[in-house]
Amino acid sequence: MPGSVCYDHPTMDSFNSARRDLLRLGGMGLAATAVTTHPAAYAANHNPGGTPAIFDIRTYGAVGDGKTVDTPAVNRAIEAAAAAGGGTVLFPAGSWLCFSIRLKSHVALYLGQGATILAADSPLPGASTGYNGGTYDAAEPNTAWDAYQDYGHNHWHNSLIWGESLNDVSITGPGLINGKGLSFGGRREARGNYPVFVAEQPGVGNKAIALKNCRNVIFRDFSILKGGHFGLLLTGVDNLTIDNLKIDTDRDGMDLDCCRNARVSNCTVNSPWDDGICPKSSYALGYSRTTEDVTITNCYVTGNYELGTVLDGTFKKFAPEARVPRTGRIKCGTESNGGFKNITISNCVFDGCEGLALESEDGALCEDITISNITMRDIFTAPFFLRLGARLRGPKESTQVGKMQRILINNVVSSNANSRLCSILSGVPDHAIQDIKLSNIYQEHTGGASQEALVIRPPEFVEKYPDPGMFGPMPAQGFYLRHLRNLEMSHVEIRPMQPDPRPSFFLDNVSRADFIAVTAPATNPAFYFDKVTDLRILLSRAAKDIQIDSADNRSL
Repeated sequence: MPGSVCYDHPTMDSFNSARRDLLRLGGMGLAATAVTTHPAAYAANHNPGGTPAIFDIRTYGAVGDGKTVDTPAVNRAIEAAAAAGGGTVLFPAGSWLCFSIRLKSHVALYLGQGATILAADSPLPGASTGYNGGTYDAAEPNTAWDAYQDYGHNHWHNSLIWGESLNDVSITGPGLINGKGLSFGGRREARGNYPVFVAEQPGVGNKAIALKNCRNVIFRDFSILKGGHFGLLLTGVDNLTIDNLKIDTDRDGMDLDCCRNARVSNCTVNSPWDDGICPKSSYALGYSRTTEDVTITNCYVTGNYELGTVLDGTFKKFAPEARVPRTGRIKCGTESNGGFKNITISNCVFDGCEGLALESEDGALCEDITISNITMRDIFTAPFFLRLGARLRGPKESTQVGKMQRILINNVVSSNANSRLCSILSGVPDHAIQDIKLSNIYQEHTGGASQEALVIRPPEFVEKYPDPGMFGPMPAQGFYLRHLRNLEMSHVEIRPMQPDPRPSFFLDNVSRADFIAVTAPATNPAFYFDKVTDLRILLSRAAKDIQIDSADNRSL
C-alpha cells in the first residue's frame, strides 16, 4: 500500500529497522513504546482501518537529488495522509527540491537527519518560471488590508510551506529547511512617514513557513537557513508550540502575529538584517486581534554572525566595518493594531544585536508584560526601547492612539552597549506610558560622549516609524524617560566604560516617579528633570534622598 515503509519480508533485520523508525518518530505523536509485534500488525492496531501511519515521500515519487522538483510527490503524500484521517509524512535523508508545499489538518511533517527541503528558485522579473521550471503558489487576494502592513504580512500562499484554516499540524525532526530560492519580500517603497514592502510578481516565494487561522500547531527541532522575508509567519495561530528551532536568516526569524496561547522556547535565531523573534498584532486578518498569552523563554537572539555560520557552528562574526544593521532582537511590533497582553519574556540572551523593544504604534493596548533574567552583550542601539506612538496605520474610523501599561522589567545585565543611544521609554504628548517597574538592572555602555550631547533635545516624531535611532543621539547615558506616569526604578546601576558627561537619567514630562537604590557615576549630575512632578529618590548613590513636588530644567 503506498504511503508507508514497506515490510514485504518480515525478517528480524526489517523488524528491528521498523522498530527503530517507530521509536524515532515517537516525538511526532506516534507511540514511543516498544514494538512487540510485527510492524504491519503494529500499524494496523494503531490505525484500525489498516491505513499506514507513516507516509514516505519516496513512495509517492520523490527523488531527493536536489535537482528534480519533488513538490508533486510531497503534496501527494500529504493528501494521502489527510485522506487517511492523519499521519506523518516522512522526509528521509536527501535534498528535496520544492515549490509550495500545502499542509493539511492532522498531518505531521518529519524531517529526518540529513533531510533538506530545498526551496526552488523563484522566477526573476519578467520570467514565467524559476530556473527549476516552476513557480510558487500565487499570493491570495487581500487588497483590502494591504495598506495597513507590509505586503508580506498579509499573504501566506506564496511560501515554501503554507496552510490556512488548519488544525493539529506539526513540523518536527532534526532536518533543514533551506530557503535558497526565496526572495527578501518585495521591493521597498516610502509611504508617508514609513517604508513598506510592496507586491512581487506572481510565482515568487518569499517565506519559508506561513500559517493563517490555524490551531494546535507544533514546530520542533528543525533548522531554517535563509528563510526569505520570514522564516515563520504565523497569523491567527492559537495553541502554538515552537521549540528548539535554529534559524539563520537574512530577514525576520519568526513573527507571531495575532496569536494566542503561544510558547517559544530553546530557540536560536541569527537575523542580522531584521528582527529575530517578533510578536505582532497587525490588521492582516481584516480585523484587530490581540496577541496574548505568549511565553518566550530560554532563547538566544543575535545579529552578529555571517549568514549560515551559526548553523554550521563556525560563528563567523561580521567585520567591524561591515554595513549590517545587526538587528536580531526580540520585538513586539511594529504592526500593532490588536495589541499585546499577558506576555512573558525570560531567560534570554541578546548578543551583538539591537535590544528588546515594545512598540504600540497602531492603536494597540500593550499591557501586563513581564521581562526577566535577560543577558545582553554588545548592543548596537538601545538595550530597551518602549515606544507608545501614533503612526496609526489602520482604518481611520477606528484607529486611535493605544496604551502601554503594567510592564515589569527585572534582572537584566547589559554590557558593552553602544553609548550613542541609551534605553528609551517614550510616549507622546497627552499619551503617557504608565505603571512601569524596572529593578535589578546593570547597564554598561562604551561612554565617551561629547559635551554637545548635553543640549540635545530629541524630537517627538509622533507619527514616524519607530526605531531607537529615530531620535538621534540621546542626552542621557542610561535612561531617557519621556511622557511617563507611575514609574519605579530600583537597584539600577549605570556604568560607562569611558567618562561620559551626560546624566544617567533624563526625565521629561514624568509624573510620580520613585528611584530607589540607584547607582550612577559621581563625576556629573545623575539626573536631569524637565516638567517632572511627584518624584522621590531614596537610598541611592546617584543622589541624596529627596522628594520633589515639581522640577523644570533642573539637574541633580
